Amino acid sequence: MIGRLRGHIVEKQPPRLVLDVGGVGYELEAPMSTFFTLGQSSGEVTLLTQMVVREDALLLYGFASADERSLFRELIKVSGVGAKLALTVLSGMSVADFVATIEADDAARLTGLPGVGKKTAARLLVEMRDKLSGTGLAPALSPTPAAADGTAAGNAIDDARHALMALGYKPAEADRLMRGLDDEADDSEALIREALRRAVRS
Repeated sequence: MIGRLRGHIVEKQPPRLVLDVGGVGYELEAPMSTFFTLGQSSGEVTLLTQMVVREDALLLYGFASADERSLFRELIKVSGVGAKLALTVLSGMSVADFVATIEADDAARLTGLPGVGKKTAARLLVEMRDKLSGTGLAPALSPTPAAADGTAAGNAIDDARHALMALGYKPAEADRLMRGLDDEADDSEALIREALRRAVRS
C-alpha cells in the first residue's frame, strides 16, 4: 500500500497529475480541492495517497490533506459511490461543507453535484451521518489561490472543460457553467474553481 508520495509535479491535467518521485513517475487522480491547494507549485510537494484496486486496473488517488483522504475513504465505502463520484464530491465542496451538508440533511445540495441523484443523495445522508461521527473530520484547509501560469486562453478553456467532464459533467452542462468566464481564461484552475462554485449555487 502506498500511503504518501513526495516529489515534483511534471504533468498536470485535472483531475490527473504525474508526480516524479526519484525518477519514477506516479500517475494519480486528485480532487480539485487538492489542485487548488497545490496552485502552480514548481517545488517539491507531498501528497497523501489511496490505492483503489479494480479488476482491470490499480488506481492511485492523491490528496493535499488528511481530511480529504479520510472523507474519500468513507465515501467509497457507501454503496453505489465509486472513486470517480467520490472525487466529484470532494471537487464540488470542501470537507467542512460536506460535513455541514450531511448534518443539515441537505439533499438538494448533494443532488447539485454531477452523478448524484436523489437515491444516491438519500443514501449519502443516511450512511455518512453514521460514518462521520467516528472519523473526527476537521474543517478542510482553505484552498490556496492558483496563480496564473501564462497558459494560452484557448488551452485554459479547453483544459477546464475537459476537467469538468472528467468530473462527471455532461458537455452541455460544462459549457453552461463556463459561459462568460473569459476574463479568467489565462488560468484553467481559476476557471474550474468558478465553474464549480456556479454548480453549487445553481
